[in-house]
Amino acid sequence: MITDILTAFFVLSGSLLAMTAAIGIVRFPDTLSRMHAATKPQTFGMILVLIGVLIRLDGHYDSGMLVLSGLFTLITAPVIAQRVGRLVYREQRIDEHLLDESQLRPRAGDDEH
Repeated sequence: MITDILTAFFVLSGSLLAMTAAIGIVRFPDTLSRMHAATKPQTFGMILVLIGVLIRLDGHYDSGMLVLSGLFTLITAPVIAQRVGRLVYREQRIDEHLLDESQLRPRAGDDEH
């Protein structure tokens, strides 16, 4: 009984976060905002769903695959977001007025590579 409630809580919470991520991808105006919506709540939502499924499986041999799926998501999502952010910046497809400070722009006196 309590495991069913915990499972439902985690799966529904994760699904709600994934839904807000999808809405953010559709509604946000620029690529950097969409990238943020695609990585942070989506990853956390997936982890919550996986936790709910792990509780439901209760020691089944497939639990290891769920743990690996969660770990790979946690490892790859930040790397992909960083690479997409760099690409968008290099292609100059961002709104400069949205940035407080550009840490990627070369400073005066620095050699450009």
